[in-house]
Amino acid sequence: MLGLDEMEERAYRLLVRAGEAEVEDLAAELETTVTEAAATLAAMQAAGIARESAGGRFAPVAPEVALGPRLVREQETIDWARQAVEQLAEEYRASLRRRDADRLIEVLPSRAALREQVRHLQDSAREEVTCFCRAGHVVMPSEDNTEELEALGRGVNYRVIYERALLEEPGMMANVAYGIKLGERARAVRALPVRMMIVDRAVALLPLVQHAGGMTEPTAALVRGSSLLEALIALFEGQWERATPISSLEGGQVTEHACPLDANELYLLSLLVAGVPDKSIASQLGLSLRTVQRRVYHLMELAGAQTRMQLAWHAARERWL
Repeated sequence: MLGLDEMEERAYRLLVRAGEAEVEDLAAELETTVTEAAATLAAMQAAGIARESAGGRFAPVAPEVALGPRLVREQETIDWARQAVEQLAEEYRASLRRRDADRLIEVLPSRAALREQVRHLQDSAREEVTCFCRAGHVVMPSEDNTEELEALGRGVNYRVIYERALLEEPGMMANVAYGIKLGERARAVRALPVRMMIVDRAVALLPLVQHAGGMTEPTAALVRGSSLLEALIALFEGQWERATPISSLEGGQVTEHACPLDANELYLLSLLVAGVPDKSIASQLGLSLRTVQRRVYHLMELAGAQTRMQLAWHAARERWL
């Protein structure tokens, strides 16, 4: 790092261990002539790692003083070089994409390849993952997606839109509530046009064939930076704006406006507004249908509403969700 030769490095190490030494002693330890030892010491003084002390003896400059600033400069140089390499690599990839359209889209021909890519994308996510989750899993059940929990723990932002039919599947409401508790932002719509995952607005993963039946392997596409990716991002944002927010069973809260509902009531309201049927809510929450209907009536009383439509309108106006 300092540009020292082997003799100069050995001499510096000897001075560090000894504290200080005369030229003759240093020459003996280095098994060289006094003349060569003196030349070595002169080079070390020029490099700022040795100094002459009283009585013609030589001492080392403290390592943190002699080496610390050089380490900082070396690290800055390495960081600059790494940034330059990353910039060049991105320019190279952009050039390849312009010249070779095949590099924009990578086809994943099997369920195993799709599952591996779903895991890899979430493991490598740095800022945000956005998803369309349709009813009926293709790659793996939602409860097996442990990569999302790990990514949420790293601070990755998740925005997920669920089909209402998916929320009616056994165990899904509890699974969604747990994800929201960990930081996921969830919304629901009646139907989604496609399954999709977008990671860091840089790559999207979606099936090429929506309804492969029987034993047919699903085929998916990995879409990288392009106008097509921008269109997929716009598709998600459009659906997100129209979707209904889902609040968690635990920890649901409204920060801008006071809300008279507790966490359980807020969760029930979000499911109602999302269009989940009473029977499905009762089944998922382990309640009787009559209990669910009684709690819905209680919400209507709190809102001063005569119908469920009025309840939804009041909840939107008061920003309960």
